[in-house]
This record gives sequence, structure tokens and C-alpha cells, in this order.
Amino acid sequence: MKKNLSSNWQNIFDDLTELLKSEETFVSDGIILRNVVIEAALSMDPHLLKLLMQSEAIKAHFFVEVAGILIFDKIKFQDFVSNKTFLPDSYTAFKNRIGLVDDQDNHLSHSSDVVLTWPYKDCILEGGMTKEDWGRNEVFWNTVLSPDDITRLFEPKVLTSWERWNAAPGKNGGGVVCQSVDAVRKDDNLLIKGNNLLVLHSLKKCYAGQVKLIFIDPPYNTGNDSFRYNDSFNHATWLTFMKNRLRIARTFLTDDGLLVISLSDKEAHYCKVLMDGIFGVDNFVADIIWNSTKSVTNTAVISNAHTHLLVYSNDINILKANRKKFRLAIDESKFSNPDNDPRGDWVADPFQVEGERPNQLYEITNPNTGIVYHPNEGNSWKNEKKVFDELIADNRIVFGTTGKGGPQRKRFLSEARERGAVTTTLWRDLPTTTNGTNHLKKIFGKKVFKNPKPEGLMERIIQLTTAEGDIVLDFFAGSGTTATVAHKMRRQWIAVEQMDYIQELTKTRMKKVIEGEQGGISKEVGWEGGGSFVYAELAASNSVFADRIGSTKNISTLLSIKIDMQKTGFLRYDVDMDAFDEDEFVDLSLGDAKRVLMDCLDANHLYVNLNSLGDKYFAVSDEDATISRTFYGISE
Repeated sequence: MKKNLSSNWQNIFDDLTELLKSEETFVSDGIILRNVVIEAALSMDPHLLKLLMQSEAIKAHFFVEVAGILIFDKIKFQDFVSNKTFLPDSYTAFKNRIGLVDDQDNHLSHSSDVVLTWPYKDCILEGGMTKEDWGRNEVFWNTVLSPDDITRLFEPKVLTSWERWNAAPGKNGGGVVCQSVDAVRKDDNLLIKGNNLLVLHSLKKCYAGQVKLIFIDPPYNTGNDSFRYNDSFNHATWLTFMKNRLRIARTFLTDDGLLVISLSDKEAHYCKVLMDGIFGVDNFVADIIWNSTKSVTNTAVISNAHTHLLVYSNDINILKANRKKFRLAIDESKFSNPDNDPRGDWVADPFQVEGERPNQLYEITNPNTGIVYHPNEGNSWKNEKKVFDELIADNRIVFGTTGKGGPQRKRFLSEARERGAVTTTLWRDLPTTTNGTNHLKKIFGKKVFKNPKPEGLMERIIQLTTAEGDIVLDFFAGSGTTATVAHKMRRQWIAVEQMDYIQELTKTRMKKVIEGEQGGISKEVGWEGGGSFVYAELAASNSVFADRIGSTKNISTLLSIKIDMQKTGFLRYDVDMDAFDEDEFVDLSLGDAKRVLMDCLDANHLYVNLNSLGDKYFAVSDEDATISRTFYGISE
């Protein structure tokens, strides 16, 4: 094989192999650890970059000079390392599928680490969730054996059906108007219909490194939700599904960005270990327990009342340096000014802290009663004696509400507003999913979504993690609560949803928000309407046939779809539809017949790739083609 490679490619191949094998971090049993190398590249690991720059051939191939600065093309590098010509097929026979290895691909017998590993861990699962009714046979694309298929799968997709929805002129009740889209502005809100994995890979060029908050509420894999891949590897399938999306999602975050994922007990703890591997254990922030339901199930052994909110930072050190921003608004009703302090309203805080510190164990005498106070056992005063004396002189120490109690320290309202209130990991004071359900009932006149998140929950998350103008991303948009609250709180938002209800539910709700819908947090944040959003869809190719198959009610219609597929569809290379036995086909049950036709479709051609815009087989309008090119910043 090497004799057929160009000299330049051969130099890169040889240099990269030699460099990577020289570092223990990237090698196990003499084999280059592809996953470790790729993850190091995607995280811009300085150690790897310094290693790569030792070779002039590698530097020239994977680095681009911009304004005198070398920029590393990590996507190009990932594609190269993923190619099976770089790593032989035999490497994937065991390790990439069911090998018991840690995140560095070392066998567990060589390590004391506890890691999460599962069948098909290193595969790509597209996750066609709209196909749940007919049970699509998902393809687990192997990143080594199928690099060309995966590259094509992840190429940017054509966007079509563009609409811009604006508030109509006039305050309160002016309605909304739909306008044509000439171009997408940098600060536009986006609502996109399509497979979220493919949408994320399409959007990364435009929004990578720019999103302050990602909130997702994925399928919980309970058997009663939209995740219906109930094969013998149910957990494995779900974990593969989530890993693919979480890895690309992280690339969207700013350095100080956060990702919050809502989960039940079914998968939360698996997902915690999975995210430790993707984000790094040190970047775990908290597991917030939200009291999501007040009802009690009498048939349960223990009635479940909570939902997990796993919080991860892109860089924990940056988050800690800016932790004052991670604060809630304070409850000003607790503040008063009983002694007419010229500095304004205040509240008395305890003057003790946990832990015994020798220089903070002095006596304090109440000047009004003469009573001597000491810290409780195991505690200390909050400050040293010298600081305490300064606080007394500054009228910042009080002795209870009557002057006859133990010492407390004044915290002024002006200071509290600046610092905010620290949140805890237990949220019992927020509305529940019942509130979210009732809110949507008022908007639509009927129950339209199961267990929607209430706006109050999203308000707290967005308040804690973002400022006005920041970008919020939700690629499991559902009923649109994240986008709704982000819009009302004047954040920019991007929402992605694959299910067909996006039209009558999510998009309709956002139009009502623009009109000035007054439910949820509207009155609290002073929302009266306004703003706009742009709607678009991934341009369908084979997915058109998939949708037709899914909605068909009889065999005769399936036969007509089969004829259309032969004319214009992209079929699997190993399927010969000319040998199709129609007599046997009509004897199948409707469900089995749907599966047969679905198996004939090439799952890698569900949507139109951007580089196929000029292909006559795709009915993409000139207008959609122009907007798509403009959106991605490319010329014809």
C-alpha cells in the first residue's frame, strides 16, 4: 500500500507514526491509541501540538499561518488519524468494540482507574429518532473501518425552508409576520429541524467556541420515551448516542461556558462517568437535584421526586476565577435598617464558621450585657481578633435583634446585590413539570407535551450561567422551553429538534413569545414581546422516503414508494431491488414491510450535503442554495 502513496503523504505518515510512538501517553502495547490522540487534538492539548511541530512535513500539512500565528487544523488532523490507512483494521477487532480499556486505551489490568466502557463505544450512531414507529436498524459507523462514510455523514448539510419570524409593528398584540430570508445575521436566533448530530456538525463552523450555555433534556431511555432502540445493548446504544453528541457539543462552548444535562436515575450515573471522560473529571461542577414533581406514586417502593442536572464547565479554572458571576438574585425582602445605618438596609449573618482555627478562637464580650461568648465546639469566629475590632469600630457587628445575643455581622443590601446569592445542589423552591404542563395547556388549549420543563427552572439556569446577549444552545429543543426563556431574558438562542411536532408546537410557541405571551416568567422579567427568529430545515434526501414509509398505512402504498426509491433514492450498495419479490413482500405485516424498505435505503444519504448543491438529483431551490452558501460563508 505504501508504494502507492505520494512522497509527501508518506513523510507525514512516517513522521506522525514515529512521533506518536515516542510518547507513552499515545501508545499501549506498541499500538497507537487513536482515541487518545484524537481527544488530545480536539482539546488542543499543548503537549501534542508541541510534539507535532517537531516535524516540518506535519507542521506544513496540519498548521495554517494566519497573521504570523500558526493555527492547528484539528478537524483535518482528526480525519487523517481516523483513516484506516493510518491505523490498520486489525486494531479495531477487539479494543474498539468491547475491549476493557480506560480512557487512555490501557487495559484495565494495567490500571487502577474505574472507567465506563461498552460495546460499540467508538462508533457513530446517527440516532434517527423520528423513525421510532417503524424501528429503524441503526448503523453503528466504525470510526476506523468507515472513515469515508463518517466524513460524508458529518459534512455540512444544505438548509432549506428558510423563514424569518418578526414581531409585527405595534406594541402588545401586533402579532408576528413571516418574512423571506436573504441572509442570516450573526445575532439571529435559530430554530432548526433535523437530526441534531448532523445539525451540530453543520453549525460548528459558524458557532464553535461561542456558546455560553448548553442545556439539553435528552431522552431518558426509560422505555416510555422517544428513545426506542431496545436491543440487547440498550445502555450501550444510549451511551453511544449521547457520546457522539456530547463530544461535538463541547466544541461549541466558550472557555467559560457550561453544559447542563437533565437526566433521571435511569442513565444519570452512567452519563456522569461518560462526561468525566469527555470533559475531564476536574471540569465537573455539580449534580443538582431538582424536585421536579410533588406528586407521590403509591404503587412505588420509594416514590421518585427528583431529576438530576449534571453541570460541567469547559474549563473549571476559568469558572472558579469568575465564580462571582455564578450567583442568584438575592431576596431583598429579608433586608431592613432597624438602626438607621446610613449605608442602608442590611441583614445579620452568623459570625461563626466550621473548623477550629487557633487565631480565630478568642473571647467576645457583649458590650450591652457583659456576657462572654466563645465559638461553638468545632467552630471558629469568622475573622481574626484584629479584623473583629475593626468591624466593631465600623458598626458592622450587632448582638442579635435586641442587642442581648451573640455576635453577628452586618451584610448590606448594596453588597449583597453585587455579590448575589450562592446556590446549592438542592433545588426544592422551583416550579415542577406539572407547572410546565399547565402552562402549555393555557397556550394551546390542550395537553401537547409530556413533562415539559417549567420556565422557572430554565430562568434559574440561564440567570446563573449567562448574561444578556450570550448564546444559549439546546439541541433537544422539545416544546421549546429553553428557547422561550432565553428569548424572554434577552439571550441569543439556537434550538434544534428532529421531531415533526416542531412545526405545530415549538415554532408556534416561539411565535407566541414574540407576540408577547404572558405565561411562565413573563411578568417577572417584564416581557412584553418583540424580537425575531429564523427557522430552517435540513434539506431532505433519503429522509423523504423514510418519512413516507413511516406514515404509510398500507402495503400498496409501500409498493409505490419502492418504485420511487428505485428512480431517485440512494440505495445500499448490497441491495438489488430488481430482484425484489413483490409476492413475498405483500404477505409481510405492515411493520415488517416498512423495515424491509428502510433497510434498502442508504442511511448515509438522509440529508443533502452542502457540496452536493449543484447535483441535479437534489431539488434544492436557487434561493435555498444561495442562503445556505451565505450562511456557511462560502462562494459558489
